[in-house]
Amino acid sequence: MYVGALELDVLLGDVGSLKQKRSLVRPVLAELRRRYEVAVAEAGHLELHRRALLGVSCVAADAGYVTEVLDQCERMVAARPELELLSARQRIIGPHDD
Repeated sequence: MYVGALELDVLLGDVGSLKQKRSLVRPVLAELRRRYEVAVAEAGHLELHRRALLGVSCVAADAGYVTEVLDQCERMVAARPELELLSARQRIIGPHDD
């Protein structure tokens, strides 16, 4: 079993409140869940209006599949015009990791 984690630090456009932030972030999270069948959450920068830290995770029997799914998630977020992807960090934990 392989578990992959992806952390996406994004900058939001012209957002002036946490309510506006949620209205931009929630559809992105929903699309990631629906399109790639991953677990996702807003995992950081919760108090900031223009920043969001999105966490994505995937579990599969094949490390290559996990990597491909997380890469696709990163590309989808990077392609969103209302978001600017500042950084992405990916980690995969496998059966030989302690």
